[in-house]
Amino acid sequence: MGCSALTFNSVPLPRAGTYHRSSKGGAHQRHKRSWVWNQFFVLEEYTGDEPLYVGKLHSDVDKGEGRVKYVLNGEGATSIFTIDENTGDIHATKRLDREEQPYYTLRAQARSRETNLPVEPESEFVIKVQDINDNEPKFLDGPYSARVPEMSPVGTSVVTVVATDADDPTYGNSARVVYSILEGQPYFSVEPKTDRLGTGRDTSPPVSSLFQWITPAHVYQSNDREHRGVVKTALSSMDREARDQYLLVIQAKDMVGQMGGLSGTTTVTVTLSDVNDNPPRFSRKNYQFSVPESLPVSTVVAKIRALDLDVGPNAEMEYKVTDGDSLGVFRIATDRDTQEGLITLQKGLDFETKSSYTLHVEASNRNVNLRFLSLDQFSDTATVRLNVENVDEPPVFTSPLTKMVISEAAKVGTTIGTVIAHDPDSTNSPIRYSIDRNTDLERFFNVDAGSGVITTAKPLDREVNAGHNITIFATESLDPLQVGKGVVLIKVTDINDNAPVFAIEYETYLCESARPGQVIETISAVDRDEPQSGHRFFFSLTAETAGNLNFTLRDNKDNTASVLTKRGGFQRHDQTVYRLPVLIMDSGSPALSSTNTLSIRVCDCESDGSPRSCGAEAAMLSAGLSTGALIAILACILTLLGKRPV
Repeated sequence: MGCSALTFNSVPLPRAGTYHRSSKGGAHQRHKRSWVWNQFFVLEEYTGDEPLYVGKLHSDVDKGEGRVKYVLNGEGATSIFTIDENTGDIHATKRLDREEQPYYTLRAQARSRETNLPVEPESEFVIKVQDINDNEPKFLDGPYSARVPEMSPVGTSVVTVVATDADDPTYGNSARVVYSILEGQPYFSVEPKTDRLGTGRDTSPPVSSLFQWITPAHVYQSNDREHRGVVKTALSSMDREARDQYLLVIQAKDMVGQMGGLSGTTTVTVTLSDVNDNPPRFSRKNYQFSVPESLPVSTVVAKIRALDLDVGPNAEMEYKVTDGDSLGVFRIATDRDTQEGLITLQKGLDFETKSSYTLHVEASNRNVNLRFLSLDQFSDTATVRLNVENVDEPPVFTSPLTKMVISEAAKVGTTIGTVIAHDPDSTNSPIRYSIDRNTDLERFFNVDAGSGVITTAKPLDREVNAGHNITIFATESLDPLQVGKGVVLIKVTDINDNAPVFAIEYETYLCESARPGQVIETISAVDRDEPQSGHRFFFSLTAETAGNLNFTLRDNKDNTASVLTKRGGFQRHDQTVYRLPVLIMDSGSPALSSTNTLSIRVCDCESDGSPRSCGAEAAMLSAGLSTGALIAILACILTLLGKRPV
């Protein structure tokens, strides 16, 4: 059999080798042939009425006698591509879109019509869909927003826009994009030509193991379809205070911008951010305010404001008084919400002393940008005149708080002290004094209306009230509505007018087993007086009881005294209670004393000395009376009293 080959595009390709049979010893030897294959190309988006001719397959075994038929298999065979089995002509029957599928891999075969056996080995080939410019560039991330500082230098990058073109970037100019700015000039520009993003890669179909693939340059295909355009500033004098926002329209056009190319647009909203390029300025150089002299300390007496065309931190102010307030009467601070300078009163005003103040105030930016202005240019000064207004003020006491001292022994009408008030106004109205009786409900004191002399109106008792806090009114005679107030603290001093007494009500018991000289009680005293040197009490038995045979008293000289037994053998049935008068004297001048009686009960005690039973009941029990007998006696007593026992 002779050598054969399938050829494509109706043009036989040069043979790189052939198969042939040779006779050596009657045997045939077959040598391998190498074939060179080209691609078929079909134009995408073909809109003709007839099937589109793609190319031709032919085998040199086919002598035109109709003994060979051609068969097509693979992607799109019969559904998209058809082959004339007699002639090998291939047609595309459908409209193709390269962006959906860029190539199709098929297999071709020549068979004998008689035997249906292959006359050629099956070969693989590719039909490549050839691109046309049917996709416009698209900004998938648009519209864009960007910020750039005002006064930025020419060429400052603002934003990078990206256009995507779905056409083949490796074939022709369909995907070669250039940028232009349709709106936004002369303030901004865009680089007209940009490099593609990423790195291209070969997406050509795989090579058949039977064929050597030759790649023409125009067939190289890249997945790189995105193109960057950098928007930059074109003027350095863009001032946010004049205009703070720009709307740009950016166009991307393929075919390198040539006529017939497709284009897409996007918008870029550019906002100028603020920089501190404007100094603060007072709207006027002189301010004048009236300030009543009666305003309390910490009152805001004036507000001034320096204006700054900048915004945010660039417009924040600092104010200070540079001159005119050597006494520190005023203070200026910044209101962080309004950026005003608030002048606050630090000390009380007095029209009669000083009727006006002239302050020099400086306003400066907190955040200084020396790129645009010098340090001195970031401040401004103004003069603030504060006129103090005279106010009809109420009388003022020489001392708003006066302390006085009076003895509790003072007689009614005794002078305690004098208060003095005056009218601070130039009218110098006469003053009348009175006591606020809400602070002296029991009317212990009087004040002379004309002189302000305070006297006692009732006897005083330090032990009841050691101090009095009274309010004195000072009223202008010419204007009774003007009333001043003063406070007088009156301390009542002590005299020795209270005798000492027992500190507590003692419950003293005496065991029947007590021995002579045993301490049965320790007593102490209290005194409502408060001598400056402290209390000193003296204890003794009264003269009537000093010689008794039962008890004695020992002064411990520490404001306590001990009661001791003189004998032993105390019995409850003899006497259940003893009463011992005790004389207590203080150390006052004159000294005061009192007699206090100590009751001592005789008790039956435990071995440790604690009382077990005391008093009359215990005595009767010890005399042999049973509990039943005691109950009978009690019933008789109740009967005699006309009461039925319970």
